[in-house]
Amino acid sequence: MGVALAVSLSVTGSAGAGPAVRAGPGQEVGPVTRLPIPRFVSLKTDEANVRRGPSMSQRIDWVYKARGMPLEVIGEYGNWRRVRDRDGVGGWVHYSLLSGVRTVIVEEDMLPLYQRRDPQGPVNAYLEAGVIARVEKCGPVWCRLSAGGKRGWTTHAGLWGLRAGEELD
Repeated sequence: MGVALAVSLSVTGSAGAGPAVRAGPGQEVGPVTRLPIPRFVSLKTDEANVRRGPSMSQRIDWVYKARGMPLEVIGEYGNWRRVRDRDGVGGWVHYSLLSGVRTVIVEEDMLPLYQRRDPQGPVNAYLEAGVIARVEKCGPVWCRLSAGGKRGWTTHAGLWGLRAGEELD
């Protein structure tokens, strides 16, 4: 029988290294990094100010408070990355607070984490909605995740932080 895992995410406010990322044919690339736009990254720290513009003098609109939280980079300017979270809100974050390590947020409550890529197989754990899991690898349908000391396989469905059918080694 599996174990249920939960974590809490918090965002307060008003209104790096990872797998190689390459742009596909015709995909936009950032003017600074030459990496694909949009692309997913994760929060490297326990807390990150999200600013209205790409400067330390800009107003702080949000504070993300979840290490490992996946974010989507949608723009670049100097040392700043424009990001958005799974709710579509965001702003500008200094690049030093971001990592190329891929993570996902579980959106489907009690998502099974299987021992192997088989929905009829044994379940290692059930992931509660809101859990942040590290992506170890992904094929077109199945992803190997780790969270709370548990590892296993689940499908892309019910996860935020991956493109449909995205493959990662």
